[in-house]
Amino acid sequence: MQNIEQTIKEYLPSTLHMSLATCVDNAPRVCEVHFVYDDELNLYFRSKPHRRHSQEILQNPLVSGNIVQQHALNEKVRWIYFEWAAELMTSEDERERVASLFVARLWKAWDKILDAAKDLEWTQFYKIVVSSFFVFDERETHPGEKFKLERNR
Repeated sequence: MQNIEQTIKEYLPSTLHMSLATCVDNAPRVCEVHFVYDDELNLYFRSKPHRRHSQEILQNPLVSGNIVQQHALNEKVRWIYFEWAAELMTSEDERERVASLFVARLWKAWDKILDAAKDLEWTQFYKIVVSSFFVFDERETHPGEKFKLERNR
């Protein structure tokens, strides 16, 4: 694989969900969330404050996950894993900036997303500053290989 970062940037626009893993008290949990991203490959998601993953991130911000497109049996696949930490976004300006990413990417109603960005009681926005991406690829390599993109964070 020639350029791992470019491969990730080409892959992200075609996938809407990511699996997000949290862990508290040695009890791991995985959930699916819609996500958006920025040019620096930070990942963002939003969730209700009472959801288990939201509560667990407050106790342990370390997360991991994957971004996988559905594929058919025997189809050559590519998917992305990531790891590091999720942080609750509390700045109204930052939350509004991320809300605009959600609107642009997911075609959601601007007023509802913007309302959510203003109300921490209703919806929380999280930023995942990824330290490492891993790309598993069968499209360009055979057999499939895993490639790592280390981020200086």
